[in-house]
Amino acid sequence: MKQLPAIIVLTAMLASCSSSDKKTDAKKDKYQETVETLEQTEKKNPTKFISATASKKKGLLGLQIAVHITVTNNAKVAHYKDIKVKYTFYSKTGAVIEEDDAIIYESLAPGTSAKDTEKMFKIKGADSVGVKVMSATAE
Repeated sequence: MKQLPAIIVLTAMLASCSSSDKKTDAKKDKYQETVETLEQTEKKNPTKFISATASKKKGLLGLQIAVHITVTNNAKVAHYKDIKVKYTFYSKTGAVIEEDDAIIYESLAPGTSAKDTEKMFKIKGADSVGVKVMSATAE
C-alpha cells in the first residue's frame, strides 16, 4: 500500500515529461506554419514589402540627368529579384511631366537594399522625381 503513492507520483512525472515534449513539438510546428504563411504572403504581394526612393542630379553640362534609385526589401522571409519600378517626373506645381519604367536586375535578401542609376537627357520643366515599385519576382 505504501508503494501506491510512489507509483502515482512516478506515473504523473512521466506523463508530464512526455506532454512537455508534445507541447514543444506543437510549438515548433506552429512556428513553422507561421513562417510558411508569412513567406507565402510576402511572395504574393512583393509591392507591399519593397520600398523605393529616388533622387535626381544634373549632369556636368546640364544636358543630362541621373536618377538614383534605391530599393529596399522590408520582408522578413521572402527574397526578390528583377524589381520593376516606375519613376515619375513632376513640375514645381506637382503636375506630372513624364513617366518611365526601369527594371533593377538585382537579388534582394530580406532587409537588404540595392541601388541603380538611370541616365537620360534633361526633361524640360522637371523639378522633382518620384518612384513606385510596380512588380518583382519572388525567388
